[in-house]
Amino acid sequence: MSKTILVTGATDGIGFETAKMLLSAGHTVLLHGRNSSKLKDAQITLSAGATTNKAPCYLADMANLDDVTKLASTIKAKYRSLDAVINNAGVFKVPSSMTEDKLDVRFVVNTLAPYILTKALLPILDRSSRVVNVSSAAQAPVSLAALAGQQVLNDSQAYAQSKLALTMWSRQLGLSLAEKGPVVVSVNPKSLLGSKMVKDAYGMAGSDLRVGADILSRAALSDEFIDASGQYYDNDIAQFAQPHPDALNEQKNTALMSTMDQIIQRITSG
Repeated sequence: MSKTILVTGATDGIGFETAKMLLSAGHTVLLHGRNSSKLKDAQITLSAGATTNKAPCYLADMANLDDVTKLASTIKAKYRSLDAVINNAGVFKVPSSMTEDKLDVRFVVNTLAPYILTKALLPILDRSSRVVNVSSAAQAPVSLAALAGQQVLNDSQAYAQSKLALTMWSRQLGLSLAEKGPVVVSVNPKSLLGSKMVKDAYGMAGSDLRVGADILSRAALSDEFIDASGQYYDNDIAQFAQPHPDALNEQKNTALMSTMDQIIQRITSG
């Protein structure tokens, strides 16, 4: 049966390969990107052999929280339900580390944007729907001050902390929704895949992106993830695994989400 799936960051890397894999299986894939020309090019390439209405485009800058909210509103106005959301969009190295809202852009794109998007889309996600959050093997204890833009981190620190923060809220939200859905799961798609991010960060080609696309597609659709809400899947070992210990600490998870909610309230009300 054909599903309707949103893939953020679908213009290149793992997001592009995941969209390609899902489209080839006959699903409708909502393609998100932040650059209009790259998004249109991706749509043309991905729609070869398929219809363009199977790959509609949605433009939004995940570093701008207003854009994220508008993206969710646009999708809700178009679709009565979604089968899956794959929160793949992410950044590592950036020209400027701070947004106009005085927040670290790595935390905004990698942590806050998918949180806002997921919560905004909950009305069109049901018990059988999936939210797949693309995490990483790189996870480090989160500085709430850095999350709030009050501490400067280098690229590696910000990336690792933002990915743990994503894993933490995925667990907390996933467990809270375990009875009514959707399933919320975080996935390390595999370390050092051949994405632009890996090339920019580490100067290496990386391995086959289709490995990552396969596990993200499975997480969105397969029965092996049907009861995985709140869990973490590590594709480096090809199984569900324990995340960083902080993600298992309910007190820390609650404090993180409280800080996130306060930041979002400050930005959206200002």
